[in-house]
Amino acid sequence: MTESTKTAIIAGAGPAGLTAAIEFLRKTNIHPVIYESTNDIGGISKTVCYKGNRMDIGGHRFFSKEDTVMNWWAEMMPLQEMPAKDEILLNKTNSDLTKNGINPEKEDRVMLVRQRVSRIFYLRKFFDYPISLKLETFSNMGLFRTIKAGTGYLLSTIHKRKENSLEDFYINRFGEPLYKMFFEDYTEKVWGIHPAKLGADWGSQRVKGLSLITILKDMVKKTFTSPKSIDQKQIETSLIEKFIYPKYGPGQLWETAAKEVENKSGELYKNQEIVKINIEENRVISVTTRSIEGKTETRPCDYFLSSMPIKDLVASLSGISIPEEIQSIAKKLPYRDFITVGLLVNKLRIRNKTKIKTYLERVPDTWIYIQERDVKIGRLQVFNNWSPYLVADYENTMWIGLEYFCTEGDDMWNMPKEEFIKMAIEELVKIDIIDKQDVLDAVQVKIKKAYPSYFGSYYQLDKVKAFLDKIPNLYCIGRNGQHRYNNMDHSMMTAIATVDNIKNGIISKENIWSVNTEEEYHEVKK
Repeated sequence: MTESTKTAIIAGAGPAGLTAAIEFLRKTNIHPVIYESTNDIGGISKTVCYKGNRMDIGGHRFFSKEDTVMNWWAEMMPLQEMPAKDEILLNKTNSDLTKNGINPEKEDRVMLVRQRVSRIFYLRKFFDYPISLKLETFSNMGLFRTIKAGTGYLLSTIHKRKENSLEDFYINRFGEPLYKMFFEDYTEKVWGIHPAKLGADWGSQRVKGLSLITILKDMVKKTFTSPKSIDQKQIETSLIEKFIYPKYGPGQLWETAAKEVENKSGELYKNQEIVKINIEENRVISVTTRSIEGKTETRPCDYFLSSMPIKDLVASLSGISIPEEIQSIAKKLPYRDFITVGLLVNKLRIRNKTKIKTYLERVPDTWIYIQERDVKIGRLQVFNNWSPYLVADYENTMWIGLEYFCTEGDDMWNMPKEEFIKMAIEELVKIDIIDKQDVLDAVQVKIKKAYPSYFGSYYQLDKVKAFLDKIPNLYCIGRNGQHRYNNMDHSMMTAIATVDNIKNGIISKENIWSVNTEEEYHEVKK
């Protein structure tokens, strides 16, 4: 590192922060320094390990319509189209499974090709997600609900609502009966607020053109697409069924990225919270950090990239006059927090009735949306199906994640851990997914500010953005850094765009903020 080398301080070792650091190292002479406030790597994309069982917090499909991102992942962890443990167990007599000398039990730093199966659990029955137009769907709904849903959909094609809310957005695309069956209650579980009070722009960002017409078109497209292909750019993102996945979960990729940062002379510090961003003459000149022991240090910098929540960013600015309105908007920005209960069980009560072959007739789902109104659980992950290597004893146990959406400080968040785990187990017993005696072990994991929310002061966020953009060497990247419900690839693209702007001397930050606003980026992730 020469005396003339400039320094970029990066807040957060999540996908955006780590991508930015690696891009600086690959493309520039700028020295990246990452400060991570926790002891973890990967942000919400981390992998939590508990007694040899690994949890993917929130579920992360590795798929992007951006070749830049797909190539970036491939460079970090090579794609090996090799059989995983579940495939080997299903095809014990197939000698071709270990051809070319590849032993999947010994190869670790690889991406597996996986099949996405997501379904809705409603009326104690399974429905495809997104809703399919299969005979089974209509059979599960019953004659009365089917007629009602069909009539409602036809009415929605004739009479379009003005889209003032997310409720209007869904009804325009699916009709009111289907909206009430499959979107209303679940959306309120996720956000803690009725869809009528959520903005329609959340739908336009996350749900894009998904509708019954889209589903019909997708059914036709799939007849001309190889079932083994992961190049599915012509398929609606929400309907993509193949994705790649690190053998040991998303955190494995980001831990690999963190090692590359350090191997290439970048710096990464964990358990270091950024408490003050020091500004002189309208530029960030240094950052003050505080260790877990309470020790503070100030580090000078030439650039500052923030993936920290905007409300924390604004509160940390020092040496600049911040209008009261800007402080108020940032302070009131809403977030949704997240609790996962990992359950290790002997087996599930629900069995595989799909056409997909599975080991011991287990359900093939990666995640299941729980639409039942009599439980609080929002979604159920089956980690065995993300990667069999997430489970210490794949052959004899099922490792599942019960996902709850809450707000820090509310009744669910404050519930004692053992009481919460007991409630979670009882809910799965109540809806006939497990038997209580099959539970072997359990753990609880809490995630703060998992989802930036789209209501309240969010609608004044442009004022905060305009204020922050006036600080030329400060850049907002990632999900919380932009207060936008970005997927992992979108967060990476904000970092890539930022480094490219700095390298090329581009002052405008419009292209950074515009990631995940073009329609081709959007994806449903309920």
